[in-house]
Amino acid sequence: MAGSVGCPAIAIAAPASGQGKTTVTAALARLHARQGRRVRVFKCGPDFLDPCWHQLASGAPVHQIDLWMTGEADIAQRLHAAAREADLILIEGVMGLFDGAPSLADLAQRFGLPVLAVVDASAMGATLGAVVHGLRHYRAGLPWAGVLANRVATERHADLLRAGLNDPADWMGALPRVQRDAHDGAMATPAASTRARAGLLPERHLGLVAAHELADGLARLDAAADALAATPLGRLQPHELQRWAVRFAAPERPEPVPPLLEGRTVAVADDAAFCFIYRANLDTLEALGARVVRFSPLADAALPPCDAVWLPGGYPELHADRIAGHTGMQASLRAHVQAGRAVWAECGGMMALFESITLADGQHRPLWGLLPGRVAMQKRLAALGPQQLDVDGHVLRGHTFHYSTCDSPAPVRGRTERPAHAGPPGPGEALYRHGSIHASYFHAWFPSSPRAVAALLGADPDAPRGAA
Repeated sequence: MAGSVGCPAIAIAAPASGQGKTTVTAALARLHARQGRRVRVFKCGPDFLDPCWHQLASGAPVHQIDLWMTGEADIAQRLHAAAREADLILIEGVMGLFDGAPSLADLAQRFGLPVLAVVDASAMGATLGAVVHGLRHYRAGLPWAGVLANRVATERHADLLRAGLNDPADWMGALPRVQRDAHDGAMATPAASTRARAGLLPERHLGLVAAHELADGLARLDAAADALAATPLGRLQPHELQRWAVRFAAPERPEPVPPLLEGRTVAVADDAAFCFIYRANLDTLEALGARVVRFSPLADAALPPCDAVWLPGGYPELHADRIAGHTGMQASLRAHVQAGRAVWAECGGMMALFESITLADGQHRPLWGLLPGRVAMQKRLAALGPQQLDVDGHVLRGHTFHYSTCDSPAPVRGRTERPAHAGPPGPGEALYRHGSIHASYFHAWFPSSPRAVAALLGADPDAPRGAA
């Protein structure tokens, strides 16, 4: 194929969530990166937290790819670009191999990506063979790499698992079972060694704890890489990885992004409370012509000079006291809004704008009070799934994922919709409009509609091309 580029690539899948895909992907990236190879990692589907670990492991930016949210053309462009500079491409799946529409299996078949299945084998023996047979043959023509058994108790247990496989070539090894350490929540083998305890990627209600929040994050990845290095998968040499080489066709040239934010500065909140940021979203702001500056609502005295503010999602509920107590930032945001300058607040960013929050333990805390209403944390997931939002006739794609609910009298400018492939229509997320504030639980993937993004940030989305 003219213009195509080849590179070893593996799609890392599982029969279900919680099998260990993220740890294995990050461990494999870390193992090869510390041996001097250029590794590029992608996350299938919407996710802010797993990519933090993959970026730490690989030392390179991590992007999302999803046949619906990001689209086939964008995926083709990103994989081709990665193949031109990488020695190995890893794609971590989402949920189970065939879960979702489109699924990781759909992505693997479309781009010819060999699938490595990670299976939690802690409570099975030879039945692993049946699970692997089903994953491999459920859909004809699925590219295949093999299976890595996770959470295996002993070498004898590993032997039983391996013996159950129909094709011995499927065996990529076994990773040991680990236990949670009651003292620090980290992982511990029966020997409870320091390096073993460093291996767990800890979780909380929205998923993994972000890598930047743990001082020993790299040590945890090194411990996981060390364990993987003892497996057949981890012992593969560069020339052996060529068995999984994929040819990535040269993509079509994308449509240029109109410079609708040229000459404007967009301030992006980025700290422990507001950290759910797609790298591609920042790239889109810059492609629109914006000057992007980051700031910390928790630490900075005031907003930087700017024309618009983006408050992304994150964990305002974990920092409610600091948010409420930082009156300087509150006053700065209020002055920004009173001057008619745009604010786009999504999910956690919107939560912080409300008047108050009720935490999961029932305690009440004040917030910034720039958006009328209040928010309350729930013990169960309140909403999850792909969504799309029409803004002035321009449709943004993205998703929703939150453990809180809100009650606001603010005008509802519109609502998100569930795409047809995601099931029957249901109540979408409200898009609130209050003065110059637009706010919603919706997490937007900016490249899907740069014009819609420009509108949310105060520009005319239908300005002639080339107009600022």
